[in-house]
Amino acid sequence: MKIEYELVQPDEGSSFRVLHNKALAENYAWQYHYHPEYEIACVLRGSGTRHVGNHFSSYENGSLVFLGPNMPHAGFGLNAHGLHEEIVVQVKDDVLNGPLTGRPEMAHIKKLLERSKHGICFLGATKKELTRKLVQLMKLPPFERFIQLMAILHRMAVSNEFELINPAVDFSSLIKKHNSRLERIFTYMENHFHEEINIRDVASVANLSVPSFCNYFKKIMSATFTDFLNQYRIQRACHLLQQEKTIAEVSFECGFNNVAYFNKVFKNLTKRTPSGFKKEMTKNGTYSLSL
Repeated sequence: MKIEYELVQPDEGSSFRVLHNKALAENYAWQYHYHPEYEIACVLRGSGTRHVGNHFSSYENGSLVFLGPNMPHAGFGLNAHGLHEEIVVQVKDDVLNGPLTGRPEMAHIKKLLERSKHGICFLGATKKELTRKLVQLMKLPPFERFIQLMAILHRMAVSNEFELINPAVDFSSLIKKHNSRLERIFTYMENHFHEEINIRDVASVANLSVPSFCNYFKKIMSATFTDFLNQYRIQRACHLLQQEKTIAEVSFECGFNNVAYFNKVFKNLTKRTPSGFKKEMTKNGTYSLSL
């Protein structure tokens, strides 16, 4: 889970950046990354995978999310096929949290910005309406574009058609405060999750003693490292179960040396068995997993 820093520059004559990406999904950059800007990411059509913070879910017929500053996420072309088209709006923190936010008209938007530290996924009629507004926004000159952005944020703020992506963990604050150490821990976990991991090795990567590492990790992640590692392994397993692999193969590829234990952990975390998950994917084609 190596986290790359993305440098964002506003468009010329504007206080934020608007990108219109259109490319074959196979050629699309989906690296796990973060940046200090707020981001609206709207996939116009197609299917793929959301990987935001510690959340994995699949989507069909497009996706719309609003992410707070420093929220780690993969590009939304992850696991997509064919043509991938999206609109991305990136806004620096001081644009939205400056003197403007103190105005009474901004009260709803101020609450939205607070929620965004968990990541927000919009659904239903709100998603459709905002997708149309984002398409319109691309065609506007700078001043009208800024007004349209405020209208989009206000519509997000008053909508009830949303889900928090990482409701239990504020990844935005965690990455800002602990980026270097967390990146080393996550990168080690990504490189070795398929092996038996010794807690002493992870503590060494973090430059901490084992007791200090356990206390540190539990405090900032609200989970023990073992629980977090199992969550990550199960997330990876969900991807592999969509492929032509047996449950035993997936179990071993994700670091579980015992299939029965894999089944037990999978059911505890997802509330269904691996075989039940495969049937659900065959029937519905999508899944959501926040651990």
